[in-house]
Amino acid sequence: MNGQPDTHSKVIGYLLWIFGFLGSHRFYYGKPITGTIWFFTLGLFFIGWIIDLFLIPSMDRQADRRFQEGEVSYNISWILLTFLGVFGIHRMYMGKWITGLIYLLTGGLFFIGVLYDFWTLNNQVSERNHEVRFG
Repeated sequence: MNGQPDTHSKVIGYLLWIFGFLGSHRFYYGKPITGTIWFFTLGLFFIGWIIDLFLIPSMDRQADRRFQEGEVSYNISWILLTFLGVFGIHRMYMGKWITGLIYLLTGGLFFIGVLYDFWTLNNQVSERNHEVRFG
C-alpha cells in the first residue's frame, strides 16, 4: 500500500453502503455534508447511492490519507456508533468515559449527541490517536 496507513476498511464501507441511502458510508469516510444530504434525500433518490457503490474505493483511499492511524480503530468506533451510539459505547471505547456515561443515561444526549458524533467521529478518533501517540 506504498506506506499509506489503512485507517478505514472497504469491507466496512460496503457494509455501511447497504444502509447508504441514509448516508452512513459517507459519514464513515469523513463526508458529513453529503452524508446528511443522502440521509434527507435517500441517497439522492437512490441514484447517488448506486453510484457510490463504485466510488467507495476512492473514498477509502482519501480517508486513509486524511486521518491519523493509531491505537483507536476507526472501524470499531464506527460500528459501535452506528449500532450502539445512544448507549455511548463508542465514546467509552475511545476513553471518553464521562461523556460515554452521559450518553448511556440520556439516550445519546437525546440523540443530538449521536448526530454530532456522526459528523465528527473521524476527527475525534484522529485526535485521540494523535494524543496517544504523541502525548
